[in-house]
Amino acid sequence: MQSSHLLLEEPIRMVSILDPSKPSFFPAMTKIVGTLGPKSRSVDVISDCLKAGMSVARFDFSWGDPEYHQHTLENLKAAIKATKKLCSVMLDTVGAELQVVNKSEKPISLEVDSQVVLTPHKGQEASSQILPINFDGLAKSVKKGNTIFVGQYLFTGSESTSVWLQVAEVKEQDVICTIKNSATLAGSLFTLHASQVHIDLPTLSEKDKEVIRTWGVKNKIDFLSLSYTRHAEDVRQAREILSKLGDLSQTQIFAKIENAEGLTHFDEILQEADGIILSRGNLGIDLPPEKVFFFQKSALRKCNMAGKPAVLTRVVDSMTDNLRPTRAEATDVANAVLDGSDAILLGAETLRGLYPVETITTVGRICFEAEKVFNQDLYFKKIVRYVGEPMSHLESIASSAVRAAIKVKASVIICFTSSGRAARLIAKYRPTMPVLSVVIPQLKTDQLQWRFSGAFEDQLPTHLWESLFTASARQSLIVRGLFPMLADPRHPAESTSATNKSILKLALDHGKASGIIKSHDRVVVCQKVGDASVVKIIELED
Repeated sequence: MQSSHLLLEEPIRMVSILDPSKPSFFPAMTKIVGTLGPKSRSVDVISDCLKAGMSVARFDFSWGDPEYHQHTLENLKAAIKATKKLCSVMLDTVGAELQVVNKSEKPISLEVDSQVVLTPHKGQEASSQILPINFDGLAKSVKKGNTIFVGQYLFTGSESTSVWLQVAEVKEQDVICTIKNSATLAGSLFTLHASQVHIDLPTLSEKDKEVIRTWGVKNKIDFLSLSYTRHAEDVRQAREILSKLGDLSQTQIFAKIENAEGLTHFDEILQEADGIILSRGNLGIDLPPEKVFFFQKSALRKCNMAGKPAVLTRVVDSMTDNLRPTRAEATDVANAVLDGSDAILLGAETLRGLYPVETITTVGRICFEAEKVFNQDLYFKKIVRYVGEPMSHLESIASSAVRAAIKVKASVIICFTSSGRAARLIAKYRPTMPVLSVVIPQLKTDQLQWRFSGAFEDQLPTHLWESLFTASARQSLIVRGLFPMLADPRHPAESTSATNKSILKLALDHGKASGIIKSHDRVVVCQKVGDASVVKIIELED
């Protein structure tokens, strides 16, 4: 399967745009994170989401209790087993999120130029005159003239269901606001965001810590989405907590940049975090509209240069209620890919949206088309220039593997790895072809009695598959262009060339079976033989 790559800079026949896309085993190189919830928690729907291209399942603890999310996770496991599609797990914390609780769930109508009071007295009933909030320090944080935004969970962006407030007066613990647009708030939970105002709440609440210690440990989460990350110290504190929780010491932390405070400390946060989530919903409120694109492009470039996964949110909000995205949204998804996103995160669209499967399918198709015109040559040169010389040994091997694959028009790059680092470095250079990461687990015991002869799930007992499909393999499911498979754990990561050939044959057979490798294709292989790292080119026979 040789890469058919075209560039926007090159002349094309406009009529060719109407040609249908060719089917591919991988929906897109860009990954999709789906938030599971009321509309997407049954085994059947999750199975369809996996088939459509979801590779990371997000569990948002801003709402719902651990038992609810556990039931959803058990359904995810059943769907993974049924579809034989891999999926990793992301726990999203609540963090310093301000919420309005509407216990009655009755719609609340707010009229422009009227006033409404934000009060910490949570026992009060939410109404058009008063909105109880979960924070008693708001009156100390805001001042007259500040802007506050209130909307349904995961802001819809629609002015008929979200409301802008302007602080008119602070009275003891109450904040009296003027309503700037008419809206109807429907549902049980609304998020409140005070624009460019420091909120004196911890990044990890006690509730967050408890969820991590219980639900997180029990389910060996792959990613921790650290909501409202404002400083590098937030990441360090989260890392310290995870380091004391055994299996979670390998959990990756994705810092969620949601406000101007996080933007201000972006560089130091990027250094500490394993990845970044650009939460454009909240951040889009803190930034003037004309600055949003600038932040997006700058932040994505910084992540790309650092070789750390970048995830973008809020791309197809309208698909929460509609079967098709708007033209602007479709273009937004494509630009996210061209700007360098590793993954697209779908929130309300899959959690409570009417079309979760169709949304994943649509976003995947747009990503697939955008990847065709991604200027890999220019991107490669930028990365090489940024890394500079002399390169590290691994960096040199990774860049050489990608350069060789491009030159010989290889259909796939196969990388043997135990930690996943080599494969992630290859993916950092954004090759135009998939990177098949062959994960060789490092066994800590010789007491296991294996009952299989190959490398695939249907040849492994379920409990062994789940324990062996290592964190590094699952964590590659959020990295653009990286697709993991598990090798026979009886073979060590560093082995003789003869042993590696047997693993290589399994990888090639996997590629042929999935349709990404065909006869006479060229394949670039990156492996370790003894103490040497080797990049070789294989031309397949019939």
